[in-house]
Amino acid sequence: MPEKSSLAEKAVDKLTEKQAVSELERLAKVIAHHDTLYHQQDAPEISDADYDALRRRNEAIEARFPDLRRADSPSEKVGTAPAAGFGKVKHKVPMLSLGNAFETEDVEEFLARIARFLGLDKEEAVAIMAEPKIDGLSCALRYENGKLVQGATRGDGTTGEDITANVRTIADLPKQLKGKGWPEVLEVRGEVYMSRQAFMELNARQEKAGDKIFANPRNAAAGSLRQLNPEITAARPLHFFAYTWGDVSGEVAQALGKTMAEVRANFHRWGFSLNEPARLCHGLDDLLAYYREIMAGRPKLPFDIDGVVYKVDRLDLQRRLGFVSRAPRWAIAHKFPAEQAQTILNEIDIQVGRTGALTPVAHLEPISVGGVVVSRATLHNEDEIARKGIRVGDRVVIQRAGDVIPQVVEVVEHAKGSKPYAFPDHCPVCGSLALREEGEAVRRCTGGLICRAQNYERLRHFVSRDAFDIEGLGGKHIQAFLDDDLIKTPGDIFRLHDQEAVISEREGWGKQSAANLIKAIEARRRIGLDRFIYALGIRQVGQATAKLLARSYGDLESWRAAMRAAYDERDKAPEARKPADVGEHYAELCNIEGIGMSVADDLVYFFGEDHNLAVLEDLEGELTIEAVAAPATSDSPVAGKTVVFTGTLETMTRSEAKARAESLGAKVAGSVSKKTDYVVVGADAGSKAKKAEELGVEILTEQAWRDLIGG
Repeated sequence: MPEKSSLAEKAVDKLTEKQAVSELERLAKVIAHHDTLYHQQDAPEISDADYDALRRRNEAIEARFPDLRRADSPSEKVGTAPAAGFGKVKHKVPMLSLGNAFETEDVEEFLARIARFLGLDKEEAVAIMAEPKIDGLSCALRYENGKLVQGATRGDGTTGEDITANVRTIADLPKQLKGKGWPEVLEVRGEVYMSRQAFMELNARQEKAGDKIFANPRNAAAGSLRQLNPEITAARPLHFFAYTWGDVSGEVAQALGKTMAEVRANFHRWGFSLNEPARLCHGLDDLLAYYREIMAGRPKLPFDIDGVVYKVDRLDLQRRLGFVSRAPRWAIAHKFPAEQAQTILNEIDIQVGRTGALTPVAHLEPISVGGVVVSRATLHNEDEIARKGIRVGDRVVIQRAGDVIPQVVEVVEHAKGSKPYAFPDHCPVCGSLALREEGEAVRRCTGGLICRAQNYERLRHFVSRDAFDIEGLGGKHIQAFLDDDLIKTPGDIFRLHDQEAVISEREGWGKQSAANLIKAIEARRRIGLDRFIYALGIRQVGQATAKLLARSYGDLESWRAAMRAAYDERDKAPEARKPADVGEHYAELCNIEGIGMSVADDLVYFFGEDHNLAVLEDLEGELTIEAVAAPATSDSPVAGKTVVFTGTLETMTRSEAKARAESLGAKVAGSVSKKTDYVVVGADAGSKAKKAEELGVEILTEQAWRDLIGG
């Protein structure tokens, strides 16, 4: 997991512009990491409340420094990319997320924004449909002439996973619409979920069979729906609630109704279950009364909810209000506060990650919190332990809000005779010195690849879904192969074919399973440069950054040569605080949009380690690493040009502008330099426009840019 920086605790209004750049960079990576865990792997590691806090901090920084908004900003994204193994479905209407409200003031402001936007008087209350917010997996169902033809997950909001075969197994989901009056094409959206009782029964069966135990009903539902084998899904007790729509033939008002109340009535008439109890509310007091009622009755509901959803009832007003960023203006989710309980902290365990980070985990006296029995909680880092005064044996308050690993909130009572916890200064796995760099909240093992914990985590990351995606080579197999010296480095994985006979004779294996593993490995000898870079597990280099690097350098040889040259420059100027003061290659790296000096340093220092270069050379001998295909740009006026976008664009989003420029063969940079060819300025252009003037770089208006590229 991407770690916290020392800036993470600093108030937004206290951040300098330079600090804001670093913090936005960190938040983009951390949020992307948690999006992947939640949406693709169904294995979240932080609470909903903590995740929401990350997004709120990102939005607050962007609001204060709008010119610093990144191309990969979380505020522009919904969910994450579809997982491998499923076909892809392009959503004709994007599946967006909802903004969140946590306090009464947030709900009040939501209503005030609606009134201001619509130009309503204070006494004109807009009717709001309030519904329970089901904690499940978003799903889109497409019907043609009343027949179910396709099911898809939300994915990244634009493209989802094709799960048609799986949704057909859900008993209360109509395969043929009932009644009459439904439109020729109807896409119904809702939530796939599992009841609490069904969840407990499933876990009992899983435990008896020695299979995976699910943390909560949401994870169980998501894991069940996203099975490659529909027979497994069919054996799982899933349900579906309908609550909105996507693509619809004809006018929505005529096809579905003029209000949410009418839409819900039609959905029910056509055979769909609805999230109840819902209520039409008028004004703040009415909404809050509903919220309190639902929260009080939450334990009695047969399914998990994590809040309520408020939607403007009239569809014509919804259309007028429209959307902002990743969410509609006309709807908001009012989240419940995190659930808490008290228990005893029995032990503090130190886990070592793939980057050497030492992470403390509390082992607790098992206790039920929000219907889930928990026995572990995150302690974040040594500063958190010291700040909260946490000791072994303490009675502590733990908190969860839909999370797998809860957090320790505070100490209620110290254990008799307890002593302050002494955070280790050596790695508990390999015994190497554990150092904490200035300005960092994390202490790291210095053992590198000699540390078996780091090596295990790096190899597990190497074969993970978004990296090499080697089926059948999970964590337990990697650990066993490491223990028996069958593998030590990533390259050894591709030499396991020499050990097929040995593997087949191991406990739990056989000739067929060993052959299947070797076949899966051999199928991954060809890989794209971006996935290869991500698979290396370089600190701060997630999927988005890996793609940026691949697009910028094109092939492995060019990337490696550039990184080595940048390392040589950095090694000679370790104290330099500006990219230009380091050197040409280092500055070019930092000029890639989304990459600052913090990420650049982690990249180049990776190439400064001989053992990392040895791993690269070894892998190159085993693999075919595909270069990034350059777009056909023979007639493009901006092919090979470097472009910077700044300010607020009116006719296209920053992401659209960037994608269009890259499709025409241009390189989009995040900062202005002498190598910049064009700076495209929108409204409220700031320092980048000024620097372009100083350097004599050609400045284009948004319209001039569109004229240049042909619209």
